[in-house]
Amino acid sequence: MTMIEPGWYSLLPPVIAILLAITTRQVLLSLCGGIWLGYCVLYQTNPLNGLAHTIEGVINVFQDTGNTKVIVFTLVVGGLITTMEKTGGVKGLSNWLEQRRWVNSGKRAQLLAWLIGIFIFVESNLTLLVAGAVSRPLFDRFRVSREKLAYLIDSTSAPICILIPFNAWGAFNIGLIASTGETNPFTLFVEAIPLNLYAIFAVLLAGISISWRRDIGPMHAAEQRTLDGETLWPDALPMLVPALMSEYDDSVVPRARHMVLPIITMVAALPAGLLITGQGDITAGSGSTSVLWAVLTGLSIAWFLALVERRHTIHQLVDFLLKGAGGMVPVAAVLLLSMALGHIANDLQAGQYLSVAVQGTLPISVLLPLIFLISAAIAFAVGSSWGTFAIMIPIALPLAVAGGLPPAPFLAAVLSGAIFGDHASPISDSTIVASMAAATDHIDHVRTQLPYALISGGIALVGFCIMGWLM
Repeated sequence: MTMIEPGWYSLLPPVIAILLAITTRQVLLSLCGGIWLGYCVLYQTNPLNGLAHTIEGVINVFQDTGNTKVIVFTLVVGGLITTMEKTGGVKGLSNWLEQRRWVNSGKRAQLLAWLIGIFIFVESNLTLLVAGAVSRPLFDRFRVSREKLAYLIDSTSAPICILIPFNAWGAFNIGLIASTGETNPFTLFVEAIPLNLYAIFAVLLAGISISWRRDIGPMHAAEQRTLDGETLWPDALPMLVPALMSEYDDSVVPRARHMVLPIITMVAALPAGLLITGQGDITAGSGSTSVLWAVLTGLSIAWFLALVERRHTIHQLVDFLLKGAGGMVPVAAVLLLSMALGHIANDLQAGQYLSVAVQGTLPISVLLPLIFLISAAIAFAVGSSWGTFAIMIPIALPLAVAGGLPPAPFLAAVLSGAIFGDHASPISDSTIVASMAAATDHIDHVRTQLPYALISGGIALVGFCIMGWLM
């Protein structure tokens, strides 16, 4: 079987996956359909052989140890969230905030979700799940829509993580930058942070929507519905995982430290892991290894507190871990299939085809907005910002060097575009986890979030146009 040259059909797998996800609301099956079509196109083979290649392609994701660590991390996060809920940590923090009248209104509940998204920057999915676990009961109590919760935590997870160099996102991108031959990749990443317009404006717009109490488009309708006492639309299919929605054991007194201390430990353990895996150089550390170590350390602290205070036995804690990990299997499956879709899109050279298709004799002033839009299109189609980073950074940075232009704006355009496309994509793992953390209908989350994403994306596009014109 002979593989084909890249062409317009290289874009078919991700496009079909997105269309299926929107029309059927079945993300897993949609991703499988996109992967299957991709292998049929790649090998120019019949559907049955394409299915065989699809199975092999999904299994081959585990050949990359980084991918495997991210999937294991996702399962352990589920165990940690369930442990913190069962031991009374989540309820304890919620009670502590209410008793001090820090959260006594819908506006303050929204502010809490926004702030958690900002300060827990270890990894985007962890941010989403923690913010959802703490904030969801408060949103329901004060009649703020779950769609608004999903939007707020989605807008402060990946957008915040990409602005921090000392986490898995920073380590991953610094490694990609170094692979292009850049002599000081860490400095370049830091220089690109204030130019990462979409991430910055996405976070700011979420904060403004809370402060000004202004909701637009479908979000306004969702807020009005919730005020009228309806938590979800009648035809909604909430992404609800019972293992991650369990309440604490009534036999134990809820204490905030059972959530706060494991989270603080994780945040502190991440840079330590980067230092260890980088042999003293934090910028050379392994992001996937460090986040896995960090969440395991946080879980160890949660277990230690529960055992010392004799809240639960070791057998109960193991049961919490397994139930929580089981609750995250759908997320792990989405991650696995998203990675497989990214691999087939890479094999079909979808990103390179899209990049070459729009290249030509273009003035320098349009390069930055063009890179932003291409990155956004790839991330939207593939549903992965990390996959987009891997495709576009090796294209954009050499382009800047060849033209004698500063590379930081080019890197910022790639990072911004990838986050924008990922934020708007219905097949993005972070978008799906946000729906799950808020226990809302996934497509309703995508619909209500999209206007805000487009506003931030439009502002970022104008900003990159101005940057390009000034270069």
